[in-house]
Amino acid sequence: MRTVILTLSLLVTLPAEPLAQEISFSEVAIGLSAPIGITNAGDGSGRLFVILQAGEIVIVRPGEMLIETFLDLRPIIASGGERGLLGLAFHPLYRDNGRFFVNYTDLSGDTVVAEYRVSAGDPDRADPGSARVLLRIDQPFSNHNGGDLHFGPRDGRLWIATGDGGLGGDPGNRAQNPSNLLGKLLRIDVDGGLPYAIPPDNPYVNGGGAPEVWAIGLRNPWRFSFDPANGDLLIGDVGQNSFEEIDWLPAPLEPANFGWRVMEGLHCFNPPSGCSTAGLTLPILEYGRTSGCSVTGGHVYRGLRSRSFRGTYFYGDYCSGRIWGARQQEDGSWTTEELANTTFLISAFGVDEGGEIHVADHRGAIHRIVLPDDGGRRRAVRRTP
Repeated sequence: MRTVILTLSLLVTLPAEPLAQEISFSEVAIGLSAPIGITNAGDGSGRLFVILQAGEIVIVRPGEMLIETFLDLRPIIASGGERGLLGLAFHPLYRDNGRFFVNYTDLSGDTVVAEYRVSAGDPDRADPGSARVLLRIDQPFSNHNGGDLHFGPRDGRLWIATGDGGLGGDPGNRAQNPSNLLGKLLRIDVDGGLPYAIPPDNPYVNGGGAPEVWAIGLRNPWRFSFDPANGDLLIGDVGQNSFEEIDWLPAPLEPANFGWRVMEGLHCFNPPSGCSTAGLTLPILEYGRTSGCSVTGGHVYRGLRSRSFRGTYFYGDYCSGRIWGARQQEDGSWTTEELANTTFLISAFGVDEGGEIHVADHRGAIHRIVLPDDGGRRRAVRRTP
């Protein structure tokens, strides 16, 4: 497993006109019930698909303020707290095959990953009878379900993030057990078998762990994403009591151990001191409780409006409403700066088909982050070494 240890620089001195004053927010949808996910189908329609925690996927057409139900799974979903409809990913060939995938907690509180298809005669309606369950995972507790899922931009595989099973401190040490599907990043081939195939380059395909497992050592990877430009993977992993973290795997991706429950962020957790970091992929960024209490992973900006922000990774905090932008420097280190201090309960970030970033306020609204159209001129930022 690759060990990535990067110099962390979190102290940032902003210019006289901080970048936080250069971004604004445009309201895209209001009156939603607990939105926790935003994505697009990549089919040229311009639609946004918003996940509502209780079990609905709704269509939002920017500029119209019209909400339509795409799929209603509320009768089969347990919702509340950290449960519900938690993830949505459209197949890379969705325009042709109409396939998409969801991650939810069922009425027993267990994780289900299932495939659905769009209705044959209506692109704005899914076929509820097309359900095909791919994966079920027993959940010992009600929290730390993870739930995000995405197709890798380079490999076409479905990647699934799972939490450690809940409670506190990972009492079963599930995240470090490669034979357990909890506290992991899973990777499966939804095109090669029934219900799925195992990619031949998965690390445990020949034994030593569950064949679906790609990476171990995650606590509650609530939201992750791929950089569409280079295939890098970034994860916002929610911390225990002290530190929130952002994890990074550069492409070409290699299996990794992100450290939980040995580490919380860059700090020993179990044991509380003297822990070994050998073989661990440590976070590139962390923050403590003075900045927030629950990280929400975001996306690398690759839109067309603001060339100066391209390559910036946007992420935020559910509790404080703060939004940061992180960038990798030429020496390989990462720096971060606060871009906005909002009143949102930030539950998710998402991108539209043009790559523009949107943010979900769990209280019921979707906002587009409006970046400056500055023609690629980015003012210098002095960073404290």
